[in-house]
Amino acid sequence: MSTQTETEATAEAAATTELTYRDAINVALDDAMAADDAVLLMGEDVTSDGGVFKTNTGLVEKYGTERVRNTPICENGFLGVALGMSLVGLRPVVEFMFADFLPSAGDVIVNQLPKYRYMSGGQTAVPVTIRSICGATGRFGTQHSATGESWFMHLPGLRIVTASSPGSAYSLLRAAIDDPNPVLFFEHKGLYARKGPVSRGEIAELGQAAVMRPGSDVTIVATLLMVERSLAAAEQLAGEGIDAEVIDLRWLRPLDLPAVRSSVDKTGRLVVVEEQVHAAGWGATIVSELTIGGVRWASAPRRLSLPDDLPIPYTPTLEDQVLPGVEGIVATARASLGR
Repeated sequence: MSTQTETEATAEAAATTELTYRDAINVALDDAMAADDAVLLMGEDVTSDGGVFKTNTGLVEKYGTERVRNTPICENGFLGVALGMSLVGLRPVVEFMFADFLPSAGDVIVNQLPKYRYMSGGQTAVPVTIRSICGATGRFGTQHSATGESWFMHLPGLRIVTASSPGSAYSLLRAAIDDPNPVLFFEHKGLYARKGPVSRGEIAELGQAAVMRPGSDVTIVATLLMVERSLAAAEQLAGEGIDAEVIDLRWLRPLDLPAVRSSVDKTGRLVVVEEQVHAAGWGATIVSELTIGGVRWASAPRRLSLPDDLPIPYTPTLEDQVLPGVEGIVATARASLGR
């Protein structure tokens, strides 16, 4: 067995740093642009004081307005321009200020980006990354708080990735930018201030979920902010003698069903936690595929999600009430064990 040398250990420590989720996004963009002159950033107000959410700080000063470009308020138009850029060898990263605005570019996202490579007979790649800023807890109201995770899961050719921590935000964004296919990259505005270790230079594996906490009694699967809440719930459950395994999906297309299957084969129980409405969510796909695949359930799988008939409210107390919370996850996990 090889052992890590002191020099290697020092280099690894130097490469790993504590950053906020916001700064991890910024550093990933910086490193990708430094590594490849074809990478550029574009979107509404991306050059103004570091962008609306301060994820782009210092980039226009470093790379200039040719590679960090403000766009008009016309999502379908500037995403179409990004498609054209990708066809001539550029790798545009397009920032959507809120995930709620993704449908404004629906024609390009549905009919162009995921289909172009296929329609060209594989003659061209489409390396476009859409950074979609998503999620509630910011008190932005009904039209600015969606995650949009499952909206575009029906599209072959489109990758969908969700970042739940500073480390995953960095490595997943680097993977998205490197991918020759179009990628929808979801970053949660409620996580921007969170701090955590980031391995600079790390590029995530395509389609690979992560076991955030091993356990043997119940499997909890989540994305984005719900991963943090699921981990907090797992700690509370541990105090009650319930050993919960927490999985961060990371990729919705491609979906790492083998990782979830391996966990559920061990626990026999599944709790899915989604910050989106119940109907047609990615959790339904997981439950369906596992059941069709012959999983032996120790108890019925459970899904914790948003109400199907209520938009996300603006009022803080109501917004908090409709989102899956730690106590709700704990109660649902307990119920799966008949407690």
